[in-house]
This record gives sequence, structure tokens and C-alpha cells, in this order.
Amino acid sequence: MSDIVKILQQNARISNTELGEILGVTPAEAEAEIERLENEGVIRGYSVIVDDELYDKSTVYATIELKVAPQRDCGFDDIAKTIMMYDEVESVNLMSGAYDLAVEVKGNNLKDVALFVSERLSTIDGVLSTATHFILKKYKEKGIFIDREETDERGLC
Repeated sequence: MSDIVKILQQNARISNTELGEILGVTPAEAEAEIERLENEGVIRGYSVIVDDELYDKSTVYATIELKVAPQRDCGFDDIAKTIMMYDEVESVNLMSGAYDLAVEVKGNNLKDVALFVSERLSTIDGVLSTATHFILKKYKEKGIFIDREETDERGLC
């Protein structure tokens, strides 16, 4: 039943009946498998993908690259845990390459994000530098197409 996760990633609102039909199991078996995956921590939660152009045009998203001095005995974990606690933070990821942490944030406007970076992130002990990249437009998120504009058949916008 590993396909159940793939199906739920595309449509977390699918009914147990529909899920059972797709997987060839009863609705009760589908429900039990979802519950097992939730209890084991495989499924951590459910979310809604929103087109902010239609919902709230003032919302601003940014990716912030952080260079961090790893701390003795815990590496990057303590700094990541501190950053995770802020409401503005959508996700925190340890990265390979030129920077250490990638922080995805959401704000009401550009100034909110700028103040978050300058007053909160950059002041954390161990944060050496930041680089902020504002997201201008989302085309696809978590496998879902956000931009549904039709392209002309000649491949022009």
C-alpha cells in the first residue's frame, strides 16, 4: 500500500471509498492503512495549496539562505530548531553547497520579510550571513500546477 502516500499527496481529500477502489481494498482497509501511517509518523499532516493571486495578493514568500557556524555537539540542529519556532517560517532545510540552511518564509509584505531577516534571523548566535530571494511567481507547488494560463499553440506566451 505504498501507493496510498502518492495518492494522498495529490489529493488528501480523497474518500476512503475512492481510495479503496483505486488500490483494490475495502474503505476500512484504506482507512486503517492511513491511520497506521499517521501513527508511525510517515504522514505528518495535511495541507492546502493556495493560489495567492486569487486568495491574498499581498502575501509575500521568500527563500533565505543562511551561512551558519555549526555548534559543538549538535551541528546545525539547535539553530534550525530556533528558526523553526517563528510563525513566519514555513520550512527549514539543511543544504549542501554554498550555504547551510534554506529557510522558506511567508509575510504580509516585503517589509515584514525584510524586518524578519534583519531583526530575528540575522541576530541568532551562529548565523554568519543571509541572502534573501523573494519569490515572484509560483508555477508549481508540491506537484500541483498553480499557473493554469494556457499557452498559445506556437509555444508563445
